[in-house]
Amino acid sequence: MHGPLKPRRDRGMTLIELAVAIFVLTIGSIAALRAADQSALVVGGEMPRLLARIAAMNRAEEMQLAAPYYGTLPGSVQIGGTTVTYSTETERTEAGLTLATITARAASGEGASVVVYLPGAGR
Repeated sequence: MHGPLKPRRDRGMTLIELAVAIFVLTIGSIAALRAADQSALVVGGEMPRLLARIAAMNRAEEMQLAAPYYGTLPGSVQIGGTTVTYSTETERTEAGLTLATITARAASGEGASVVVYLPGAGR
């Protein structure tokens, strides 16, 4: 027979283990807050990007309808309370079409581009 068994005492957490646990939780919390902040920035710019995309698509339609006269279209429009400005680059293709790259940019900087082929000569 063995000697009397000594009851084991639970030591609990040491101060160092507690400090490490707090440090790990702090780093995790900071990472979560930064991710939430970044997603808020991305979502916040979505409306101007969407309006710029709609404006670019509208300009592509206008250019297709007014193919010989699209140089007279305005350089900016108001859409959804946002001013959107256009820049258009055109290039004549070997097939006689005009390749137009339309970039629409909201006043806050967000933008969108659309590429369209137009009949006839470019500007």
